[in-house]
Amino acid sequence: MVDTRLNRDETNRAKSTRKKAWERPETLPNVEVGDGWVPRWVRLSTLGQSDATNISSKLREGWEPVLASDHPEVYSDVIKDNRFKDNIIIGGLMLCKAPEEMVKERNTFYQNKSYGEMQAVDNSLMRENDPRMPLFNDRKSTVSFGKG
Repeated sequence: MVDTRLNRDETNRAKSTRKKAWERPETLPNVEVGDGWVPRWVRLSTLGQSDATNISSKLREGWEPVLASDHPEVYSDVIKDNRFKDNIIIGGLMLCKAPEEMVKERNTFYQNKSYGEMQAVDNSLMRENDPRMPLFNDRKSTVSFGKG
């Protein structure tokens, strides 16, 4: 009797790969705007109402709109406002960029401001403190076992 079966090593079996589960796509894509730059999505409008105050304040802070021609891989909405027609806008948000140094200085400014405000709150609260009934009682508890 002749064995007509093929050797298992000789057969070319396509390896099956597990099907990837469906995921909801990102609403805002992560876009690399270049070395030395930090990206940020800035609000242009909410529920169809233009937010000129927000965008003008961000532009005065130093955020620059990113041109759509620099990133053709990103889909952008059609904008009726001629002022931002060449920029990347998705769902009322416009992609902007700023130099890293400026962003670090801005973050430091707001951290210092927040720290100062917390210090003022703590000082105001501690002004009401009375040693007979302290607001913050540093309790030091100890745990011991047996007679030792």
